[in-house]
Amino acid sequence: MSNFQDAKAEFESFKAMGLNLNMQRGQPSDADFDLSNDLLQIVDPDNTVTPSGIEIRNYGGGIAGLPEARELFADVLDVASSEVIVGNNASLELQSHVLTWALLRGLKDSPKPWNAGTPKMIVTVPGYDRHFTLLQTLGFGLETVAITEEGPDMDAVERLAQDPSVKGILFVPTYSNPTGDTISAENTKRLASLNAAAPDFTIFADDAYRVHHLTDTPHTPPKFLQTCKEAGHPDRAYVFASTSKITFGGAGLGYMASSEANINYISKLLSVQSIGPNKIEQYRHVKFLQGYPGGLSELMNDHAKIIAPKFEAVYEVLERELGGTGLASWKKPDGGYFISLDTTKPVADRVVELAKEAGVSLTPAGATYPNGEDPNNSNIRLAPTRPPVEEVRQAMEVVAACIKLASAETERS
Repeated sequence: MSNFQDAKAEFESFKAMGLNLNMQRGQPSDADFDLSNDLLQIVDPDNTVTPSGIEIRNYGGGIAGLPEARELFADVLDVASSEVIVGNNASLELQSHVLTWALLRGLKDSPKPWNAGTPKMIVTVPGYDRHFTLLQTLGFGLETVAITEEGPDMDAVERLAQDPSVKGILFVPTYSNPTGDTISAENTKRLASLNAAAPDFTIFADDAYRVHHLTDTPHTPPKFLQTCKEAGHPDRAYVFASTSKITFGGAGLGYMASSEANINYISKLLSVQSIGPNKIEQYRHVKFLQGYPGGLSELMNDHAKIIAPKFEAVYEVLERELGGTGLASWKKPDGGYFISLDTTKPVADRVVELAKEAGVSLTPAGATYPNGEDPNNSNIRLAPTRPPVEEVRQAMEVVAACIKLASAETERS
């Protein structure tokens, strides 16, 4: 039999199984959520006043969040509590607030509002589709640079930053989505000291996976605030994160860090939009994360025990089915929530289509590029975190079969 006939027969055998598996979005599993179930009852009617004296049922407490919450997440981000704002459940919401105010009013030292011209933002590819959508919806033009093992391609960033309409860069610095790469200390320094044409060029670092390690050799997260201060640009960086993949997805806290001057500036603007964030949710997280045996680091170790075997299942199937074939390559990240897979032939869209026919949902091909347009039609973002290990393994066997078939189809055309 030919390669095509063999691949077609294998694919049809999976299709006949009537599978219904999902590897599309990077969601925690119920086992991950179970680790944080104590959140649901950790605050009761007998403790509604925080150690700092704030009554969580009433107004007040400040737009920047509870002092206890700011201190907690300052430790997570390795900054001072005065450099932190803790909001509601989404870091993406905080990003959109800062970007919107930059457009309407400019950032602290902006000579004019960003919407006075045609602003552009640098993004890394393959990257996070929600970043692309947010920026484009706000009216930003996108300039893409490759993500490398050292972080963004800094030669490209430095070239693009000579355009005064390029206002900054938005990317995931630690265990990047989807490649798992982390920006190096050297590239952090280059970004902090960048001689940009725009005087208010800003680093927007979505550090969503800062504490999401999967191995015993965790990557060192960048220290943007400190490095920018040392480089003479103390107000250049905003760092965002959340508890969405630490406690409950969509029911946690978003938080951000920047210079104290930036925090004071943006807090005044945020205060016209809201009386303040949800203090009850913030206090629940403070009590839970401070009371978890071993603290946040042990909670994340417990998450890794659940998630790491799923990543290993992906690698095992890919090595067994595709290793040495030359049909695909893939990353083995040390943290984060995704695995980046690249087909050698331009067949990513066909692989996703075939997988759907066989009952396996994958992230749409092209999603890791702006406008869904992968110029090589090769990148597929794998999200193994939610399904059980055996479902991950079975889904990957289908994916491997689809790559074989889609690749073989190109040889017949």
